[in-house]
Amino acid sequence: MKSSYFVSVGVYNSKMLPFRVLVAAPKLSVLRRSAFERIYSPLLSVVNMSKSLKKIVEECREKSQTEVDMSERGISNMLEVPGLFTLSNITQLVLSHNKITTVPPNIADMKNLEVLNFFNNQIEELPTQISSLQKLKHLNLGMNRLSTLPRGFGSLPALEVLDLTYNNLNENALPGNFFYLTTLRALYLSDNDFETLPPDIGKLTKLQIISLRDNDLVSLPKETGDLTQLKELHIQGNRLTVLPPELGNLDLTGQKQVFKAENNPWVTPIADQFQLGVSHVFEYIRSETYK
Repeated sequence: MKSSYFVSVGVYNSKMLPFRVLVAAPKLSVLRRSAFERIYSPLLSVVNMSKSLKKIVEECREKSQTEVDMSERGISNMLEVPGLFTLSNITQLVLSHNKITTVPPNIADMKNLEVLNFFNNQIEELPTQISSLQKLKHLNLGMNRLSTLPRGFGSLPALEVLDLTYNNLNENALPGNFFYLTTLRALYLSDNDFETLPPDIGKLTKLQIISLRDNDLVSLPKETGDLTQLKELHIQGNRLTVLPPELGNLDLTGQKQVFKAENNPWVTPIADQFQLGVSHVFEYIRSETYK
């Protein structure tokens, strides 16, 4: 009778009810069963998630798979994924749309990674060990909470695509060797807090795409004109009033090129040229009058 009494007069605080009591109660009401489920269901979900992730890892190992997709799995801690860092042979790891807050130093154990996708997590910092991924070509860190990048981040000799969109980065967040990433073909820095772009951007001479949309840029460095392989430049939604004349060195007016610059407070002469079209803008900034 004692266990039945506990359940029948309980004050709906299921944290007070021992598991054995709840199970033993002969006539547990729907209301109290619901309270029980609120407490224990999340625990069961965690257990099931862990089993599911363990199965993915085991299948990957057994079948010698090189690509692993763990997107949308509710992962908050990579160390809780059983055996993840033993998969040293995988070349692609997708962990997008999770709840990861930090990347552990163990990431360096995955030395064959070529593609690493952390899009839409809650990552606030990266370990310096991430620069040990010498084969990494694509790194997606978009839509996280990064306000700085680790020392030595620029020591990724194969990196071609870097997505840092939707973070809290500015020009002071970039480590000293960031512009050593001379293999970069695409750099996405949109929706951050950049007010200026360091002149060293001109060292990234293989860049074909650079996106700086929706920052707080007040100017572009003249060295942007050194990026002669550029095919896409996105600078819309900033605080730009003028363009450096050196930008005229670039060919961004063809059918296969993209130059987006709307929603900036351009000075009147430039604004007038934008009304006529992008080609007129480039003709104007190349003119002796503008220089």
